[in-house]
Amino acid sequence: MIAAPSRVLVVDDEDSIRRLLRAALQGFGYETTDVGTGCDALAEFTLRPSDLIILDLGLPDLPGREVLQRIRSKSNVPVIILTAVGHEEEKVAAFDAGADDYLTKPFGIQELLARMRAVWRRAPAGSTAPAQYVVGDLVIDHAARRVFVRKQEVRLTPTEFRLLALLARHAGKVLTHRFLLTEVWGQDHMAEVNYLRVFMAGLRRKLEEDSAQPRYLLTDQGVGYRLADE
Repeated sequence: MIAAPSRVLVVDDEDSIRRLLRAALQGFGYETTDVGTGCDALAEFTLRPSDLIILDLGLPDLPGREVLQRIRSKSNVPVIILTAVGHEEEKVAAFDAGADDYLTKPFGIQELLARMRAVWRRAPAGSTAPAQYVVGDLVIDHAARRVFVRKQEVRLTPTEFRLLALLARHAGKVLTHRFLLTEVWGQDHMAEVNYLRVFMAGLRRKLEEDSAQPRYLLTDQGVGYRLADE
């Protein structure tokens, strides 16, 4: 077993999906609350913050992406999108809005549970990092889990921070696609290089002055990525 959040908020307008997730998650020991609208989701999260949110994009009142953006304005709680929409453009937009993972329907409970564990996976045992990593105008505060560029704080999702912190612990070294995917998302995602590219593109948009000509997050074509060390 892996340390995991205890309270999960499920947001989906389909009664059958909510019943399925409620039964499955409670069976694995999670305290689960489920709602069917975006407004109810925001109200519930304000009243009783959750440790993890499973969010549908196709809600009857508010777009799921808007719900995600409102949550992100207040919290870095992990959010997994669970939706029937599988277009790449929608996935990219959801990640840009702050999603930590994206799963399309129909789905398997075991895969969902694995993705929940993955967004909570901690850094590898035995790894160390300085309290802060500074290069140029980029400051990564490991202890506070905060990132600054040109003295302005940049809000990252938990997954984005784990990915950036992993690169910082090995600054100057090229980390392979497989290593990054395994350490941040788990072995089930070792082959999903496009998944990694989406997150790296998102980090570059947030951290780089010109994402097309990155100063900090560098690519070793066909191999992996490295964080600049000077």
